[in-house]
Amino acid sequence: AVTAVYDCPGGRSFVARIQGDTAWLFLPGNTVPAIHTPSGSGAKYTDGVITYWSHGDEAMIEAPGFEARGCRNNRRAAIWEHAKLNGVDFRAVGNEPGWYLEISRGRNIVFVTDYGQARFDFRAPDVDQDGARTIYRTGDGDHELLVQLEGRRCLDTMADDEYETTVTVTLDGRELRGCGRALH
Repeated sequence: AVTAVYDCPGGRSFVARIQGDTAWLFLPGNTVPAIHTPSGSGAKYTDGVITYWSHGDEAMIEAPGFEARGCRNNRRAAIWEHAKLNGVDFRAVGNEPGWYLEISRGRNIVFVTDYGQARFDFRAPDVDQDGARTIYRTGDGDHELLVQLEGRRCLDTMADDEYETTVTVTLDGRELRGCGRALH
């Protein structure tokens, strides 16, 4: 699946998630499956009433009560929305080296570090909660992971983004700090 978050003129926005020949369009107050249809250029999807067309990072949409042209994919927002639609409950990011963490409650933790060069998948973490702090512990026999989430404001100075949670990740004794937020 591919997910795009489109920012449109006039402050409007919508999400499109392409899965096979279907584009799931998340519009204000409505979710619509649209089927791929032939187009001279780009990708066009329709359900007979709503039409979505994309070409590169640009898109347009025609729907009753919601029409927008010149929409641009917000790639940073699309990464977070894609994780949410994939069932991720919490996502965090950090810098130097670049890393991200995705927690799917009760199922697994994915940790990608060193600018995407190392990926770790851990199953069924142990969880401890103490007020505004949650700690996840897990391992796979070769590696041990400790994740601490603290409910306090966190500023990612590289991206100039503010988050609700301060995150500390420790993999095999190597500690990394970053910021995150709940997706659901």
